[in-house]
Amino acid sequence: MAPVEQRSIGNDTVGRVGVGAIGLGAMPLSSKEDRPSREDAVATVHAALDAGVTLIDTADAYAWDESEFGHNESLVAEALASYGSGAADVLVATKGGHTRVGAEWELDGTPAYLRRACEASLRRLGVEAIGLYQYHRPDPSTPWEDSMGALRSLFDDGLVRMVGISNADVAQIDSARGIVGEALVSVQNQFSPGWRSSAGELAHCASVGLAWLPWSPFGGVTAAGSLAADAPAFAEIAEELGISVHRVTLAWHLAQADVVIPIPGASRPESIRDSAAAAGLQLSEQHLARLDEG
Repeated sequence: MAPVEQRSIGNDTVGRVGVGAIGLGAMPLSSKEDRPSREDAVATVHAALDAGVTLIDTADAYAWDESEFGHNESLVAEALASYGSGAADVLVATKGGHTRVGAEWELDGTPAYLRRACEASLRRLGVEAIGLYQYHRPDPSTPWEDSMGALRSLFDDGLVRMVGISNADVAQIDSARGIVGEALVSVQNQFSPGWRSSAGELAHCASVGLAWLPWSPFGGVTAAGSLAADAPAFAEIAEELGISVHRVTLAWHLAQADVVIPIPGASRPESIRDSAAAAGLQLSEQHLARLDEG
């Protein structure tokens, strides 16, 4: 593994885990319409680890459809096992609460379901306790407090070492802090140059010391041309620096606060290598001012 800037997830109560400043969002390895072969997917995870990535974000629902539920978790486990001892320091963050009915995405935040989902994730990942277990998305049919209580129980019973939530607003974050306590260490919301509506949640996480894991950090687009069209200032600075617009975008994320750990998706080794290099990119104050303007 290459040495890269480290950021922290956790606290003094549950422990702090240092991870590379850029994580890997593993979803494209399973959910893309043109997803890579299993061999190429494993190679992508290995390339991430070689580049110093030590946080991998997955979920039980990352699959084409219900018939292969858990595909991404199993794939990540296989890739880590085949990498060897160098994977021992990798923090695997998975999620539960999304279900699949056929190819459709549905929700179940009931305590009974979350426990079953967690236990199934433990088996697929082949671990005694999940490093970071995240509630995937609020379920309108289940009181938020019930779902948070379920996460606290998973922690108390030793099934998970740390807890995170995803797609949550400030009120839900504070409610989770009150119920889950110090076991709550992270929030994963959508955030990108073209999608900044979660800026308030980011600032709140920074103020209370919760890690912020922006999903879809490029705005849901993978082609450089599309990102350049949506964020022209980012493309202009990338051209000035002679690097990819994706690398500039991730460096901008890192500059928002020291709790930010982007998790860009990747389905090719070269993509995650380029993303991981953003950890070593220091943008100037002038650059950041231009980027913050959009």
